Amino acid sequence: MKALPEHISIWDELSDVDHELRHVDVRGVRTRVLRAGSGPDLVLLHGTGGHLEAYARDIAGLAEHFRVTAYDMVGHGWSDLPDHHYTIDVLSDHLVALLDVLGIESAHLSGESLGGWVAAWTAAHAPGRVDRLVLNTPGNIANKPEVMARLRDSTMAAVADPSDETVRPRVEFLFHHKEMVTDELVLLRRKVYSRVGFTRAIANTLVLQDPVVRADFAWEPAWVGKITAPTLLLWTDHDPTGGLDEAALLLEWLPNAELHVISDAGHWPQWEKVDEYLAVHKRFLLGDAA
Repeated sequence: MKALPEHISIWDELSDVDHELRHVDVRGVRTRVLRAGSGPDLVLLHGTGGHLEAYARDIAGLAEHFRVTAYDMVGHGWSDLPDHHYTIDVLSDHLVALLDVLGIESAHLSGESLGGWVAAWTAAHAPGRVDRLVLNTPGNIANKPEVMARLRDSTMAAVADPSDETVRPRVEFLFHHKEMVTDELVLLRRKVYSRVGFTRAIANTLVLQDPVVRADFAWEPAWVGKITAPTLLLWTDHDPTGGLDEAALLLEWLPNAELHVISDAGHWPQWEKVDEYLAVHKRFLLGDAA
């Protein structure tokens, strides 16, 4: 009999883990939240144009050790799409308000790409709410114009025409092993990108790729250096948004940080290298307790 593939579907990943999926009101923003497990609180933050399913392959493993919360940021996924700019401070305020709604005094934060940027900003500006911090391929620390343009143009093209022909390349951009991109994952993105009002919502997110707007939130030592939470930089050797030279910048700016590089992966190591992703989170977040 032919062996089953490692990954079948998002539902299969969640099929044997008790979890709760619901919407909560966060200062008037209907916010989609998935929670599972018990233990120290761990909040997962997805990237630009993403949704909580970015962590579907990790929730079961993380829920063995943590009270996991994954959510759709404001203007993303199936959360509300209010018509205003989703700058980093807005996304961070939404996160802190979500913690309040869920009764979480402080939590570990693990953010990928845009989610890493939001997590880091929160750790700098609301330090009492963050225990430990994982910045997973946070992307374009050096604010390179060509990276901003590529992300902006490919995302807008996919949202303007959410067909397989445009959305699949946008999802494949996240992967080193593009054969791992399933029809299910592409169809989910197509569904999100087809939501009424999402074209405007993604434009409100992509203002962060405008150098003038970005200047107020760009990665730089003045605010990054305020982060007191122990921080893990989780990089890969095939991240299309930034190399290890950018990780070196953060190591210089952060008072208490370490670097772990996952080989043979792109912008989504949480999907491509699940075992290593889980192991490094367990080691770093639990420390001696692991």
